[in-house]
Amino acid sequence: MTEAEKLLWSRIRRKQLKNCQFYRQKIIGNFIVDFYCPKSNLIIELDGGQHYSDEGMKKDKSRDAYMKRIGLRVLRFSDRDVFKNLHGVLEAIWENLNPPGPL
Repeated sequence: MTEAEKLLWSRIRRKQLKNCQFYRQKIIGNFIVDFYCPKSNLIIELDGGQHYSDEGMKKDKSRDAYMKRIGLRVLRFSDRDVFKNLHGVLEAIWENLNPPGPL
């Protein structure tokens, strides 16, 4: 994992957000996603520099379209977002999580 992934993982693992389970490096179709929450059909991707090249953006667009077709939502954040605004990243994730079911 990258340093940004390690930092975010430390804040979302062990059901820390709305009691939702996240998995890291999850295989979905022909892709490996950074983080996946099945309860909310939510994928979180952290993008380093390679994602901002023309080729990287094209691949991400195709990948996101596939995820949408199979009923998943994708949230993308830059590594810089995680380091500079972790609170804002966590808020955005929180807002996209389904509320917990009955206990």
